[in-house]
Amino acid sequence: MLTRESPTPDRRLAAEIVSFTRRSARRYKRSRISWGERFVDAYSWGLGIAVSLTIAASFVLALRNEIAGRASTGNSIIGTQWLILPEPVLWSAVTYAFLLVVANLARKLGPITVGGPESTWWLSLPIDRRPMVLPPFLRKVALTGAGLAVVYLPFSMVTAVNRTAAEHLVASATFGAAGVIAVTLAAFQQLDMLGPRAGRAATMTALLACAVLPAVPASPWLAAVAGLAAVVLLAVAGPRTGEVRGEELIRGGAVAGHTGASLFMMDTNEVLRALGGGRKTVDGGRAAGFFAKPVGGPLRALIRADVVAFLRLNPPLIPSLLWMLACIAMLLVEGGLPEFAQLAIVVIAGCATASGMGGVARKTALVPELDALLPLHPALVRGSRTLMPCLAMAAWMAVLSGLLVFLGASDPALIAVGALAGVGMGAGTLRSATKAAPDWSAPPVDTPFGPVPRAQLGTLMRGLDVTILAMVPLLVGLYLGYTPGIVGIVQALFSAGIVLVSVLSRPKRA
Repeated sequence: MLTRESPTPDRRLAAEIVSFTRRSARRYKRSRISWGERFVDAYSWGLGIAVSLTIAASFVLALRNEIAGRASTGNSIIGTQWLILPEPVLWSAVTYAFLLVVANLARKLGPITVGGPESTWWLSLPIDRRPMVLPPFLRKVALTGAGLAVVYLPFSMVTAVNRTAAEHLVASATFGAAGVIAVTLAAFQQLDMLGPRAGRAATMTALLACAVLPAVPASPWLAAVAGLAAVVLLAVAGPRTGEVRGEELIRGGAVAGHTGASLFMMDTNEVLRALGGGRKTVDGGRAAGFFAKPVGGPLRALIRADVVAFLRLNPPLIPSLLWMLACIAMLLVEGGLPEFAQLAIVVIAGCATASGMGGVARKTALVPELDALLPLHPALVRGSRTLMPCLAMAAWMAVLSGLLVFLGASDPALIAVGALAGVGMGAGTLRSATKAAPDWSAPPVDTPFGPVPRAQLGTLMRGLDVTILAMVPLLVGLYLGYTPGIVGIVQALFSAGIVLVSVLSRPKRA
């Protein structure tokens, strides 16, 4: 007669192992930090957070008043709106896009993971894994829901000025529950309860319904429905968290650890490498025909290799198109947003799109010694790395400028200015990809916000500074409503200077 042994002893043993590990870690940390250091850290963090929240609240209230009175001012970079997008549609689309980002990040980072030390000896033990992975998973879900609720509160105050304070809190709670649903659906995919395609389809459908809930008139019943759905999904996924494959636990923990360490060290290149490391959509078909053609000379061979690498790495097209649609949607919203908000969206979209075009430069920057072995001048090597990002960004900016001209934001000369701006923005990706890691030996500077790592912020802004600078003449043309000849000349000088600086300057070493 076959009997099945109860898993309760294994779970109890696993819980004791986890508890012992956590107690030992806390005891070790307490022995390394004195009470005086804890007080100074708490005071510095508290002061910085209080000042930051005060400034953020002032900015939110000012933006709220500006948007509330925009109907009377009528300020917009588009003179006459012949196509109007209702506000609820726009804000629901923004909410939906943010929830998709949360779900995508949750899928890449886990959400059911173990760290490096735990994966070394926890996974090799023949016991139930659920007590090891379930508490961290629940903490991640709770922190994500609480954080998203806090983040959505100022967004609700800015976009729905007619709501009361209680309605803003209800909408924020609804959005927090939607964030919990997004993370739980990512856990379903990790548990193989949903296939890759079915999981993406289910996630997009469920989050679309969740994105509509905060936009409708706030009601406690909607928050209750979203919360109940989140609890049900957690109740389904929680008991099965111990069934996640070991390699998936290690992969998620490695990506999460790499991303967290990169954020702590303020290294944006490492953050992008960590989040993009799991993407395996390599397309050789588009580059095979081009690669098979004969070449003459090392420079042509290098240019062809960079073009092939750019095509094979598949720069994501959907985010670029979504950022372009976001720029257009912000211009067509009912009543029109303030001019500075519209221009800020254009700048953010341009910087976000440009960062996605520097994948080849970021990968080759990991081993710069290989470029030194090429029989070419270093400036020619860096120029080859810049070619495809410049062409791609020039095409993207030309299309965006053409759409803005079609809507009546400026005259057709803006298209040429936009293409020239794209060249400078593409060169900024090389400058950003080849920047050195932040030098943490420089001491921070005391400010009203607390200690600020000024030297590290300078390294962080390297590349982003020239990308924004390349867009200044374009923004001037949008603000004026027409494109003077001097704007085109200045744009050409700016882009040419940025390309020369990016190509001729040697990468700094930490």
